Amino acid sequence: MSTATAEHVDDDLWSAIGDPTRRRMLDLLLVDGGGTATTLAQRLPVTRQAVAKHLGVLERVSLVRATPAGREKRYRVDDAQLARAVAQLTSVGSAWEARLRRIKRIAEAIQRTQQD
Repeated sequence: MSTATAEHVDDDLWSAIGDPTRRRMLDLLLVDGGGTATTLAQRLPVTRQAVAKHLGVLERVSLVRATPAGREKRYRVDDAQLARAVAQLTSVGSAWEARLRRIKRIAEAIQRTQQD
C-alpha cells in the first residue's frame, strides 16, 4: 500500500466494520433509521448485552451516535463517518486494482519470454 493510502486508512474503523455482527447492526440501523440495543437484539442472533458491546465499539469509532431514549440509548448511523469509511474502501480498492494490473502485466511479460 502506498504511504499516502496507508495514512488515510483508519485501522480502528475497519476493525469495527470487520465484524459481521456489527455490519448487520449498521445495516439494520440504516434501514430503520435508528434503534436501541433491545430492538437490535430482537433481530440478531446475539444477546442484548452482546449488542450493547458491539454498539460501544461502533460508537468509539464514531460510526454511530447515541441519544438518550428513556432508560436506553437510541443509536443512529453517523452519515459523515460512514461516508469516510466508504471513501477509504474505495481508495484501498483502487490501490489493489492497480497492484493486480501490475502483477498481470509482469505475469504476461514472463509468459511471453518463456514462449520465445
